Amino acid sequence: MFTATADFVLPATVTGSWPRPRWFDVSMWGEPLDTCMMDVRFREKFQDALAVVVSDQERAGLDLVTNGDYHCDEDFAGRSWHHYPIQRWAGFEGDHLQSEATRSSWLKYPPGTLLHEIYTAWRWPRVTGKIEYRPLDYAKLFRMTQAKSRKPVKFGTCSSQVMSLFLDIHTEKYRDKRQVIWDMAEAMNKELLALRDAGCKVIQVEEPCFHFLANSLGKDHEEVKFMVEAYNREVAGLDDVEIWIHTCWGNPNMQRVMEDTSYAASLEIYLGEAKGDVWTVEMKDRKFQDIELFERFKNNLDKKIAIGAVSHRTLQADRPEEVAAEIRRALKYIPPERLIVSSDCGFGRQGCNREIAFYKASSIAQGANIVRHELGLPTTYVPAADPGLQMDIVPQ
Repeated sequence: MFTATADFVLPATVTGSWPRPRWFDVSMWGEPLDTCMMDVRFREKFQDALAVVVSDQERAGLDLVTNGDYHCDEDFAGRSWHHYPIQRWAGFEGDHLQSEATRSSWLKYPPGTLLHEIYTAWRWPRVTGKIEYRPLDYAKLFRMTQAKSRKPVKFGTCSSQVMSLFLDIHTEKYRDKRQVIWDMAEAMNKELLALRDAGCKVIQVEEPCFHFLANSLGKDHEEVKFMVEAYNREVAGLDDVEIWIHTCWGNPNMQRVMEDTSYAASLEIYLGEAKGDVWTVEMKDRKFQDIELFERFKNNLDKKIAIGAVSHRTLQADRPEEVAAEIRRALKYIPPERLIVSSDCGFGRQGCNREIAFYKASSIAQGANIVRHELGLPTTYVPAADPGLQMDIVPQ
């Protein structure tokens, strides 16, 4: 159900995370949100930070905004993206280095590389008991953000199956990782239903593992089929919400975690089997590899496709004309009413700085306007591009 983008053609947005203001130097570190909000310094900084991230994105001209993932801790390479839920659900204990025996083969890199440092430095709880739901406060985080904007707030969260890549099982309650994944999917589903009940109309589930697994195991492998079932369990009951499925190829400290980045093996899974309304695909950083695969679906796309028209891995702020060119390239294969313009992934979690993120985001909005104008469609007002609102204007 297109609850947020139904009336938009080529809507502009970003994936989710956003660079923090320098003064936003507090994190939750596993504490409940309400406990943190009792600290007047945290309360003021967090509320102000949410106002800032919404203001940045509205001034950039985006049609849908995010909360910047500002509830996630400011930790090394963005560990909190995975860590936030498993810190708070029952059944987990401690904060441990992950052993070589349990680390996924995808996540093993040679010493002397940044990815090796990231994945050997991250600490994780162990599964020591039955995984059970505890509130993550997504509903409150959404309300706090939506209260600061009249534009739709897209709320994103890490998929449960990604979190499973980092967990050691130290309990007799679980015989294999599949039950761990399923119980986490059920726990996340309760949180997403509460988020829906709070009024959120756009929920983004980030990084189901189909594209990674299909490349290495084949799209018909039983592990891939199980992951599709687990994902669909995670979003069950969200029929009146616009569900976005975000996929990219890694973003710890702006790093790509795999070199085989083809969507070919998982294309039909995401388009047909995975429940959802919008599928986001990393394109810009991959030089639009696989975009031609959408051609055979051009006249019967049920989902909308959100292309990454700017990269989260480069520090060159794309110009609007460059974004417009990428949109035109995508329109050869995806009809305009089924195309959304976004970033490859988030800009935060040790990504680029706020200024670069801002101008990349504004180029998304301005680039979309260029193509809308060419198609004879209404454009969106972009305050950042208003000549009369520039910070410094040379007098006549």
